[in-house]
Amino acid sequence: MSSYWVVRCPNCREFTYTDKYGKWKLCPVCGEVISLSEVPVYLEVNDFSEAEELIGAVHRYLSHTGRIDLHPEEVKLIREKYMEWLSSA
Repeated sequence: MSSYWVVRCPNCREFTYTDKYGKWKLCPVCGEVISLSEVPVYLEVNDFSEAEELIGAVHRYLSHTGRIDLHPEEVKLIREKYMEWLSSA
């Protein structure tokens, strides 16, 4: 089973996902080369479609609240909810 990380481009702040075993990710929006050892990982998911769904939900949430990023407590809550979802699936 593959694992993917949800990360954020340090240049344009766009969320994206990448295979967790890579070292670099090219941002699909601005072309920035993202060093995966230097960016925070928001969440690790099992499937790229889960990553896409999560990114969409975070975009909607941030747009709705008028904020530019999640608080550390919110990242922790997302991780907990994801683990609950996995264990019940």
